[in-house]
Amino acid sequence: MSAGSFPTTGKPARPRMTFGALAAMKERGEPIAMVTAYDYPSAQIAEAAGVDMVLVGDSAAMTVLGHESTVPVTVDEMLMLTAAVRRGLSTPLLVADLPFGSYEQSDEQAVKTAQRFVKRTGCDAVKIERGGSSVDRARAIVAAGIPVMGHVGLTPQTAANIGGYRAQGRTAEEAVALCESAIALQDAGCFAIVFEAIPSPVTEAIMPQLSIPVIGIGAGPSTDGQVLVFHDLLGIYDGHTARFVKRYAELRGEMIGAVSAYAEEVRTHAYPQPEHGYGMPADEAARLRAILDSSAPPQVRTRRPGA
Repeated sequence: MSAGSFPTTGKPARPRMTFGALAAMKERGEPIAMVTAYDYPSAQIAEAAGVDMVLVGDSAAMTVLGHESTVPVTVDEMLMLTAAVRRGLSTPLLVADLPFGSYEQSDEQAVKTAQRFVKRTGCDAVKIERGGSSVDRARAIVAAGIPVMGHVGLTPQTAANIGGYRAQGRTAEEAVALCESAIALQDAGCFAIVFEAIPSPVTEAIMPQLSIPVIGIGAGPSTDGQVLVFHDLLGIYDGHTARFVKRYAELRGEMIGAVSAYAEEVRTHAYPQPEHGYGMPADEAARLRAILDSSAPPQVRTRRPGA
């Protein structure tokens, strides 16, 4: 489904990103910039910043909804967030994470969930985690006409099963398994793959085996592009951050300072000032006072218990 079928922020200042354009960027060796977003304002920022792709990640469970992992986020919550992001984007490709438990059971479940995301939110593609059975799910979703992004390495939805939030592929055998999963996802028809928390030498060894774009997050500089979590790169999220996160701003401190200043001005009557209010013609204000002064006090009606 084309993003043009849904409300956008207006005429884009640059060409809309397409899957063909993304593949061409890889072919030219042009780095791909991707960021997460979870609501309309952050989508507008991503649009204005000129990124190539936006991911509505299930990381929203932690950064937006306050959970300790990505697992609790629901399909309905992800649908709401993705639809909000869609309304803020005109140009980047929009990818939505399918949350834990919404696609693993069967090909039919995976296709139904993916179709729901496309129909309800207007996203351009969906993302699923892991190799193994997820390869079959990816193949089924692609066969249904929906583009799929794969995800290997550290897969947060199953972090507990792979030893927690740590780098994957530290042994030659583990690295070979990652390579096999990536190739299998490519063969299943994925248009791109996320490599997360994979040692740089492993990424360098796997990259020549893949013809589709690879987006890295903690996977070194040899990938075709990079993705970071919106709240991490802007310094908004105060939870644990991985070593690969680079903060490009420290907005949380500024936000706390601004809200604190507001609260202090309210308490000291420094806000609002006359310029923050609305006026009324002097004659109308005089008439209002006269009406109120001459009127009997308003009758207060009390409700009987149980009425």
